[in-house]
Formats: sequence, C-alpha cells, structure tokens
Amino acid sequence: MGITERKEREKEHRREEIIDAAQKIFFQKGLLVATMDEIAEAAELSKGTLYLYYKSKEDLYLAVMLRGTEVLADIFGKVLSKDHPTLKTIANLGEAYYEFFKEHRNYFRMFYFFENPQFHKQVSPEMLQSCSGENQKVWKLVIDLIQRGIDEGVIQRDIDPKQAAVILWASSNHLMRQMDREDTYWHDVMGIDLEAAFRKANAMILESMMTEDAKVRFHELVP
Repeated sequence: MGITERKEREKEHRREEIIDAAQKIFFQKGLLVATMDEIAEAAELSKGTLYLYYKSKEDLYLAVMLRGTEVLADIFGKVLSKDHPTLKTIANLGEAYYEFFKEHRNYFRMFYFFENPQFHKQVSPEMLQSCSGENQKVWKLVIDLIQRGIDEGVIQRDIDPKQAAVILWASSNHLMRQMDREDTYWHDVMGIDLEAAFRKANAMILESMMTEDAKVRFHELVP
C-alpha cells in the first residue's frame, strides 16, 4: 500500500469515527441542542479537527442522515431482489418503509431536516449534492418499479410514475409522523389504529392505480 493510499484510508477511518460520535450525540439531543464541542469530545478530537472534515454542524448532521438514507435504500433493495409480482413488490415496499420507521426511528426523524429551511443556509453545496444524489437513488427504485407495473399492464397507463411515488410517500410519511408524535392521542381519544390506517391507505392508493384486470388477478391486494 502506497503512502497516499494509506493516508486516504486513515482519513476515511477518521471520518467514520466522527460520524459515529455525531450520530450518538444527535440521536440523544437533536440538531438544535447538540454542539460541535460535544461531538468533538465524544470523538476524542479537537473541534478544529471536526471542521477540517465538515464545514458546519448541519453538514455533519446530514452526514449522519445519509447513513439513514443508505439503510433505507438497502432495505428497499432487498425487497426488490425478491421474485414477487410487481404489484406485490410495491405493497411490500410500503411494509418495508414501515419497518424502517419502527426499527430506525432516529434516522426517520432526521429526515425532518428538510422541512426547516432556516437550517439549510448552513449546509455546504457539496453536502446538499450528496444528499440529493442518495435521495434520488431511493426515488428511482420506487419510480422504476411503478413504471414496470405500467409496462406490464397491471397499472393504468395514464398514471404518472413520479406522481404516484410522491402520493404513496406522502401518505405513508404523514401517517408515520402521526404515529411518532401523537399516536396516543389518535388511539385513546379518536379511537383510530394508525398502523391499520397506514396499511389501508396504501392498499387504497394501490387499488386506485391498478387496471381492472389486475384487480381480479391480484384481488388479495384490493381492500
């Protein structure tokens, strides 16, 4: 191994150690309360060293969030690798997203970042580009799957796969956020099981996309 390669590996190892420390602090305290001093202490580094790797606390926050995006992409990839009919795979992606929400709640909460524009000005263009690239990979998995259903004739041809992907995401995301923030209220006061509502909503949206023939062939997916 050459000197340059060794230095690059050492740099990458240090970067991962910093992200590990940042993840611990951000999961405990969130973006607003956490400080670079605390992250530096957890990483056993000087704060100045952190800034050699990340230009701001927000950049480091997104570096951790990228891990969550990669976890989600890996979960989706495993669903897509199974030999199931396209419509069943779409339904399974919804279940997989819910499992991600339950098992990786802290990563899920980090996705709220993009709803707070006041934080964005502290993020470097390079980090925004990295996040956009990873997000597009996940979107492409879903959009391509819906397009495959259109090509197979099980999804209506006038469906825009990008719009359909956004609708599925928006419905799922909103219900899971309600579970995260106000599950007790919906259950105890309103008498609504949000998990059941989540599955019902996904099934209804999928049904609205299906051709009449597909509704007969895949009747188990129709609510």
